[in-house]
Amino acid sequence: MSVTMITAEKKAVFEKNRQSGENALLTFKGLSGFDVYNCSAPFTWNERRYIYGRVEKRHEWARSWARLFEETGKDEYALVKDSMIYQLEDPFISVIGGELVLGGTHVKYRRNHFCTFYGYFYRGTDLEDLRYFTTGPEGMKDIRLVELPNGIGVFSRPRNEEVEKQYGSASVVGFTVIPDLDSLDEEAVAGARIIPGLFGGGEWGGCNQCHLLDSGYIGIIGHKSYHAPGDPPLAVYINVSFVFDPVRNRILDEKILATRSSYPEGPAKKPELADCTFTSGIVMRGDGRADLYGGLGDVAEGRVTIPYPFEGYGKIIIPK
Repeated sequence: MSVTMITAEKKAVFEKNRQSGENALLTFKGLSGFDVYNCSAPFTWNERRYIYGRVEKRHEWARSWARLFEETGKDEYALVKDSMIYQLEDPFISVIGGELVLGGTHVKYRRNHFCTFYGYFYRGTDLEDLRYFTTGPEGMKDIRLVELPNGIGVFSRPRNEEVEKQYGSASVVGFTVIPDLDSLDEEAVAGARIIPGLFGGGEWGGCNQCHLLDSGYIGIIGHKSYHAPGDPPLAVYINVSFVFDPVRNRILDEKILATRSSYPEGPAKKPELADCTFTSGIVMRGDGRADLYGGLGDVAEGRVTIPYPFEGYGKIIIPK
């Protein structure tokens, strides 16, 4: 049995035994005619709560912007008027050394046709004045950062034919440590040491949000994906977590956190995305559980309450 089949069976078992948690679709105000999805996890800055969302019209593809929204109620956000518009897909936020780091995927066109893509990174302390400062390797998404006591942990996500030939999976994840944000560049990311055993044949995925734990381990909120039979074949995306030991470069724990059916029902941009939830990240709650956020079918953003995913491996250290 292939590893992808094993993942599909684990998904089926998870969905059969899942205990229903509170869930909701997020509402975004101030941009009629656009879908908002594949957001960053909500974050607090200067005592106000925000989220960056990927904004795109339903009938368009690879013509996205990342926009800033402010929380105005439970599961409700409003566009911050006159805020910066970034030509990015799938925005994400990290806090490194007291600075916000905004990242996302920038799609490049040549003569009106899709050509390639890169990870772009912006930094600063003022949400209205984040400065573009570096670019990741060509063709690489899902580069993520985490502040460590000895520097900055960087997770890479190579995905190409060479990776599949060498590792047997459609993508892999690598890890390296750099001393500071000024050291983040294509060479540093491309040189990350590969973490073995995370994906099986035909699978791909990556890190979406990284947390330093008080045990010294790193808690990862990520996604795992594969193609399932169908007409058309489904691109299945599931929300997962794993605990990473940076000293031994190994995975200690991996679990499914949610699948598309964990969230409220809704449409998909294309039929093949009907079973897709692209992970945004978690926000801890006062009751010890976590709110997990995910993009749904490339048209919406959802929330579901889950147990703390890193139980037994340490508590999250909140960056200052």
